[in-house]
Amino acid sequence: MNTAKDLFIIAMDVGQKHSVGQGDLSLALAGAELVDLIEAEAVTLDADRVVPAPRRTLEDRLLGEAASALSEEVPFEQVDDWLWRRGRDLSAAYQTAFEDAGELLRRGTRGRLNLGADRLELADTPSRHRALRRWEDEEPVLVSLAEAVGIPNGASEPEGTLDGEALTTVVAAVNDAVMELEAVRQRRSIESAAFANVWRGP
Repeated sequence: MNTAKDLFIIAMDVGQKHSVGQGDLSLALAGAELVDLIEAEAVTLDADRVVPAPRRTLEDRLLGEAASALSEEVPFEQVDDWLWRRGRDLSAAYQTAFEDAGELLRRGTRGRLNLGADRLELADTPSRHRALRRWEDEEPVLVSLAEAVGIPNGASEPEGTLDGEALTTVVAAVNDAVMELEAVRQRRSIESAAFANVWRGP
């Protein structure tokens, strides 16, 4: 199961009606990669520490890069630190990967995301259909990560709950990181406004 790619697709497709920030999406993609690594048994969580398992080959290139980026130094990296480190510009990396694979086209108006000046459109691929099926089935991890970046599923009641403490820890860390990023944005906005007022004068 490729939660990270599915999340990117949902952001491109369903997220077109919502304002999804690159930074928010990058943090959520890093969390989604961690979910995939847990499910691939490439890592385990010890409380909030990311513990790498013995190296194994992963077919997905980006997920392989994520596995290679894991810290192997005791006491290992905390989940929130992983999100900020791995998440840097991660949405742009996924955009490039999708374009290189022919799954994201620079034309049209459908599936737009604020990842640059060009209008981007998802190709009609099996990957897209898989992601939309998971979304329609209200798969708890995918829905939770999408909601963290402001893409509501629209279901009146969730159909399921997160399966396991590790996944709950990851999703909670993503929510916290997105809120922290928003707080930073607001603080910078206030500081910029105050600076402008100083130059404007009485």
